[in-house]
Amino acid sequence: MNSLALEFLVPGDLDAATGGYGYDRRIISGLLSLGWRVTVHQLDASFPQPTAAALEHAQTLLARLPERALVLVDGLAAGAMPQVLRTQAARLRLVALVHHPLAAESGLAAHRALELRNSEQLALQAMRHVIVTSEATKLALGFYGVDPDSISVVEPGTDAAALAYATHGSTLKMLCVAALIPRKGHDVLFDALARLPPRWTLICVGSLQRSAATVAQLRKQLQALGLERQVTLAGEVDAATLDAHYRQADLFVLATRFEGYGMAVAEALAHGLPVVSTNVDAIAERVGPDAGLLVAPDDAPALSAALSRILNEPALLDHLAAGAALIRNTLPQWPESCARMSRILELQHAPD
Repeated sequence: MNSLALEFLVPGDLDAATGGYGYDRRIISGLLSLGWRVTVHQLDASFPQPTAAALEHAQTLLARLPERALVLVDGLAAGAMPQVLRTQAARLRLVALVHHPLAAESGLAAHRALELRNSEQLALQAMRHVIVTSEATKLALGFYGVDPDSISVVEPGTDAAALAYATHGSTLKMLCVAALIPRKGHDVLFDALARLPPRWTLICVGSLQRSAATVAQLRKQLQALGLERQVTLAGEVDAATLDAHYRQADLFVLATRFEGYGMAVAEALAHGLPVVSTNVDAIAERVGPDAGLLVAPDDAPALSAALSRILNEPALLDHLAAGAALIRNTLPQWPESCARMSRILELQHAPD
């Protein structure tokens, strides 16, 4: 195993508190424990809209890597630099790690989404293998012309977690864990909550820095709806505080418009916390009918109706909590995910 070496290209700050970066950190740690020598190369934070300097830096970095090096490129960068990757495809063993297609990000202008789709399609053609984090993303890449046999799924793991304790109080305590960006659908969630009687609170944990315009709009929305006292925008928190939020909540909510996997949903289930979310494929894979209620994205009335059921039917909440507690035992653990990643990369590392 000591001969196994991996060059891992990651754009921006690897320590950033997002699901994608969290996945990368855990995989790196797991591979190191399995005997890999992992060298992390930081690319510019401008990806997936790289500056000319960012592309030049990436080109120089790849050109300096040794012949036949195994290179794993985070999809946030890979899909945005197809020409750079194609110039190195014959010399290096390139593998893409795609958390979700770049063009699936919400809030993109139609022409920009098309540019990203075409760019990512070209980039994936330069790869000897593609690793994704869910079956839903594997299916999505089929429409990019990627051979399904060249795609492997390595789902994120979960950590052992204490069960959330149902308060059975007069106020429903809800938790949402997601950066405040358009794709996560906080605007739809707030509209849905405004239709409910005020017997609830919501804590939103997630970055307030990634989209200043979105945060400003959401604050105005909360003010206009009169929800400022019931909704707390907590920003990023440390791991211990986040775990406490999961344990103290009655319900996890996420009005996401798209997810490559939905790590926060998996974490909620790992705590035995019932879920109300959207029926996008990656979420539907995790949450069955006995652990949560799922509605169509961008449907505030349907989301409000689901939350109203939770608010007014205590037995339903107990039923879903019991279902979530059963699902938690079926979730992959991080050692399993890292071992699977190791096996897949070993195959790409082997001599041709």
